[in-house]
Amino acid sequence: MTPAAEQAWRRVTQLGFFALFVLAPVFDLFRYDMVEKHAYLLTFPWQLGIDDLLAKRIPPAQAVVNIVLRLILPLVVAIAAFIYATRRWGRIYCGWLCPHFGVVEWLNSLFVRAIGKPTLWEGKALPPIHPNGQPRVRDWRAWLPMLPIAVASGFIFTLAALTYVMPPRHVYGSLLRGTLLPGEVWLLIAGTVAFSLELLFARHLFCRYGCSVGILQSLAWMSNRRALVVGTERSRLAECATCLDGQGSACDAVCPMRLKPRSLKRWMFSCTQCGLCIDACATVNTAQAAAPLLRWTSGDAALRNEAAFSAVDAMTPLSRKLPQNSTIRPTNPTETP
Repeated sequence: MTPAAEQAWRRVTQLGFFALFVLAPVFDLFRYDMVEKHAYLLTFPWQLGIDDLLAKRIPPAQAVVNIVLRLILPLVVAIAAFIYATRRWGRIYCGWLCPHFGVVEWLNSLFVRAIGKPTLWEGKALPPIHPNGQPRVRDWRAWLPMLPIAVASGFIFTLAALTYVMPPRHVYGSLLRGTLLPGEVWLLIAGTVAFSLELLFARHLFCRYGCSVGILQSLAWMSNRRALVVGTERSRLAECATCLDGQGSACDAVCPMRLKPRSLKRWMFSCTQCGLCIDACATVNTAQAAAPLLRWTSGDAALRNEAAFSAVDAMTPLSRKLPQNSTIRPTNPTETP
């Protein structure tokens, strides 16, 4: 699959999951109804039978069976599937499905176009050329849609979250009629403001350190040394640190999480497996008629990739290994992979 096709497919999966996130409660695919006091799963009521037990319509033994089969067993299966997927592929949910991360990338692109940096807090501007050699064009008008996008996204996220615990027909109907309950109005306002501020000023910090789903994926991924990871041809590291005509590194510039892809796995803790760094490396090296330095690796190849970092770092003087302007963190030779 070409880099362009891979990223196009990733956008499709992001948009598809965003639609599922918004519409799942509407069609009773998954939600908990605080009014009816039971959940819905795939359009069917999902009840544990507690009310029937209290009303003595079922015996205690049947209530225990219901709890095991309808609550404990599904949770165990879901957690096991989550751990298996994330140990093998890392934060693939973040990079390929998460609605929030899609907005993060969108705002990143607008910030780059407006000020040459993906965030206000970045120390310096990105290299003035794209991996394909085209110049980066700045346009102050990119500022204009930022606030509307952040506010609209925050409102949609909060509204959709509300429909997971309140009847969607009530929420959307009351919103259109202007008859939402005071508590619902304040919840929408607070959620929209919080999401808007986070998306504008702290979106990367939230993804790295504030999102429990992302952190759990990272922990599971880090526990598996054979998991899918961005591999680096370490022996050619010096030639790639300034691959954009000596003005910076293509993989550093495109990473939406502001990571250094040419690093040990433990420094890529919050990698979202989006593949943008690999695609950028392939684009640059194709233009230079050279093989890319970054690639997907897993299994024994992932172990060898980590071992190569320590081996090359132990044998190569730092002055030869890293160009003067490189931002790569050197490895301690005493550390083990």
